[in-house]
Amino acid sequence: MSDKEKVIQLLDKVPDYKIGYVLAYLQGITADEETDDKFCESLLQDYLNDKDSGKHEVISIEEFAAQEGITL
Repeated sequence: MSDKEKVIQLLDKVPDYKIGYVLAYLQGITADEETDDKFCESLLQDYLNDKDSGKHEVISIEEFAAQEGITL
């Protein structure tokens, strides 16, 4: 039995509520690397071209936690 046949056989044992996880994983490992790289580059360019003057503001994790009412 080939590995592909084993995978198909195992899929029959996966409960319906877990199929989404399997699907997401399979989509991830079959994604076209070039397309993924282009998408990531597009996100970077969108960020770099964003005119929001506050996009480079930095706060510490402690400040963020306090701002959100989280006790560290």
